[in-house]
Amino acid sequence: MIIALEEAKYKLQNYRANIIDLGDALRISEKKARIEELEEKTSSAEFWLDSENSSRVLQELKQCKDTVEEYETLLNRLDEAVTLAEMAIEENDESCIEEVQSELDEIVAQEERMRIEILLSGQYDRNNAIVSFHPGAGGTEAQDWASMLYRMITRWGEKHNFKVKLMDWLDGDEAGLKSATIMIEGINAYGYLKSEHGVHRLVRVSPFDSAGRRHTSFASIEVMPEFDEVDKVEIRDEDIEVTHHRSSGAGGQHINKTDSAVRILHKPTGIVVGCQTERSQLQNKETALKMLKAKLMEIKLREHLERIEDIKGNKTNIEWGSQIRSYVFMPYTLVKDNRTGFECGNIVAVMDGEIDGFINAFLKASATQ
Repeated sequence: MIIALEEAKYKLQNYRANIIDLGDALRISEKKARIEELEEKTSSAEFWLDSENSSRVLQELKQCKDTVEEYETLLNRLDEAVTLAEMAIEENDESCIEEVQSELDEIVAQEERMRIEILLSGQYDRNNAIVSFHPGAGGTEAQDWASMLYRMITRWGEKHNFKVKLMDWLDGDEAGLKSATIMIEGINAYGYLKSEHGVHRLVRVSPFDSAGRRHTSFASIEVMPEFDEVDKVEIRDEDIEVTHHRSSGAGGQHINKTDSAVRILHKPTGIVVGCQTERSQLQNKETALKMLKAKLMEIKLREHLERIEDIKGNKTNIEWGSQIRSYVFMPYTLVKDNRTGFECGNIVAVMDGEIDGFINAFLKASATQ
């Protein structure tokens, strides 16, 4: 059994090279110098006079400090694990084998996660994510599939300690949902979840088919960042149609069960947004307008348009041939991403939010394009 400790110690010592390389990739030395520079700025009395600039500086300072602290904690953890292995070998203490191996596994996992975060370098990757779910054609079966995807993304967010906030929900006819929108709040929420944007295909024996036949269903997940600069987007009153309705769905006690829910149609593009989680009709309208502006900004950036007015409102059909990922429950179990080729046979885990493999594969593939 001491051989196992020797092997673990050897792997830990050799893994130091990976962590040193990670430090270079994270530019830790540069970030330490930047921290000193920013802290010097904050000590100036004039610094606090410009609230917009001071907010940006403080945010950058926090990001730099967090990265350096996390890296140094990982390096210290490696040193402590090596020391633990050496002491166990010296004292011939086999009881430490499991602890040393566990530390090795966790260090490797943390290093891999931090390396993935390096790929999150897009302009809006660090922002919160607004995620919407829409069933394709197929009635109840597709609406149920959309609700399953809603749960998958919600569970992923909760497992990674993001704040998940329901913004809007429209019940399905018999089950599932006709549409839903959530806000995932936390650093890099959009950077991770942008991999889920697109059409998702389901193959299963439908619980809604009394004949027990196999069905193929489609639903889309729409992901966009929460923009800080949405106030710059102007929307004319005559271009929107505002309707009010009673809140419903997955919000439970947190949903205001009055007619305060708001849905806004943007006439030039056909885009519809809604909000039902705020305390008043006015607050729901303000939040819905922010979501509409964010959607218009996201399309403008994605389609490389010069003006918001140039958006035509074309939508990708939620149907065969446009899917980014397939989920097969029958006759075998497999989830396969069409863009990266990454696949997983544990479909129950995937539907319970275990989608990091797909996210990481997407980020790695995107970095090489």
